[in-house]
Amino acid sequence: MTSTARNGETAQRILDIAERLMQVRGYNGFSYADIAETMRLTKASLHYHFPRKAELGRCLMERYTENFLGALSRIDAATGADAREKLSRYVSIYADVLNNKRMCLCGMLAAEYATLPKSVKAEVTRFFDANETWLAGVLEEGTRNDDLKFSGQPGETARSIIATLEGAMMLARTYDDAERFNRAARRLLADIAGSSSVRERQAAT
Repeated sequence: MTSTARNGETAQRILDIAERLMQVRGYNGFSYADIAETMRLTKASLHYHFPRKAELGRCLMERYTENFLGALSRIDAATGADAREKLSRYVSIYADVLNNKRMCLCGMLAAEYATLPKSVKAEVTRFFDANETWLAGVLEEGTRNDDLKFSGQPGETARSIIATLEGAMMLARTYDDAERFNRAARRLLADIAGSSSVRERQAAT
């Protein structure tokens, strides 16, 4: 398989459809037949671009992670964004996905982790590691500038943030109620910011 086969317009369209399917159904919830039907292609055409589903999953995860990291880089580059604002924009990435009736791709795959191919597992882990590293850096920045007040180490808090957002997405999806996610996210941000006033905490609920 050539680089052109993996990176051409058709290949990217395949990845777009696979991403949507995985964000809704998970890795084990779709097949090449689903993609072929949507694109009106033969399964043989799909196998030309991605010979195995494991390779499709790995390529998709690589793309998803790089796109997500690009979004984090844009947050970092935003003029005047302090640690609180960066965390708020980070939460907005998850909220936007949920508002499109989808789940975080890596959150979906994490639920199926035991059954994933090794190459896909590695990419899921890379995604969460990269997010933890970025969040820990923002949290450290926030404590240096006295923007944030939280207990525990930045790395531990970073893991807690990811766990809270991923879990809140799952519950919001279960109840078909995005506001469940929004309330949890507001509470999370208020707690990390060390909000002590009754008004701020009430606004988060």
